Amino acid sequence: MPHVVCLRSVHEEALAMLRNAPGVTLEVLDPVNAETIARAMPKADAIIVRATRIDRDFLQHAPNLRIVARHGVGYDAVDVEALTERGIPLTVTPDANAVSVAEHAMMLMLNIARGTAAYDAKVRKLEWITPPVPATFDLAGRTVLVMGFGRIGGRVARLCAAFGMNVLVRDPYVPQNTIKGAGFTPVKDLHAGLAAADIVTVHLPSNKETRGFVNGEFIAGMKRGAVLINTARGTLVEEKPLAAALANGHLAAAGLDVFWEEPAKADNPLLKLPNVVLTPHSAAATEQSFRRMGLSCADSILACFENRLDEDVVINKEVLRGNA
Repeated sequence: MPHVVCLRSVHEEALAMLRNAPGVTLEVLDPVNAETIARAMPKADAIIVRATRIDRDFLQHAPNLRIVARHGVGYDAVDVEALTERGIPLTVTPDANAVSVAEHAMMLMLNIARGTAAYDAKVRKLEWITPPVPATFDLAGRTVLVMGFGRIGGRVARLCAAFGMNVLVRDPYVPQNTIKGAGFTPVKDLHAGLAAADIVTVHLPSNKETRGFVNGEFIAGMKRGAVLINTARGTLVEEKPLAAALANGHLAAAGLDVFWEEPAKADNPLLKLPNVVLTPHSAAATEQSFRRMGLSCADSILACFENRLDEDVVINKEVLRGNA
């Protein structure tokens, strides 16, 4: 009888799907700590993971594990190599949170462009008069560089275009004609793209190739007075040079949903800067997205049990060929 362990709860409809599946048993682990993991994982055939690190130490407790279903699209906290060695597929929810994250990126852009947080604070203090020349701006007519043209980046590009922005796209893994066909301008030369962009929004996975990609050189290459948006992964951006650029005025502002270390620590210099809009890795945290991610995880697990797993949601596809 397959046993599923959820490392923290997911949407109730997803839990119901698993509970109602013939022959499947379900356990929701909360809190998730060393003691509860050691107790629950020996029985687990499948897990749904949200934020827990899945590494070799974790896997030692799970001798019967057949699938790891990631509640989201990022998997930098999962040791994919260790899973692959054991023939365990890692699935993600590729379409479930694209709408929510893309809208969050736009929210950060709009908040910075229109000074929403600052105006809100002024009104609450009954400071009704705006500055003679507001330091706010329209998105329309601005140039945005979208880094990554996947499901989220592509949606952000379309939203930016709807706001009347000039949209540049940088993604060396997507044919330039595909980007042109979607109505956007492909960028081959990163330095030229950074120099032209008023806003740079990052939509890349975090891996060996991209970790720390937005470094001091990258930031120095951005147009003076530009804005950086990151709703992807905190480990894409080196925070010290970003904080320095924000403090010395090279960058006008940043909108960040993710941090190199999460939860953010008190000594993070970005927390002390007035020209940064911060959210707690919540871009995907909408009711609709939470439901879609949960149902996608549940479907992947049941599909695995029934030998019908869709390779499009599997990160380490080679394990499917090995199990064929």
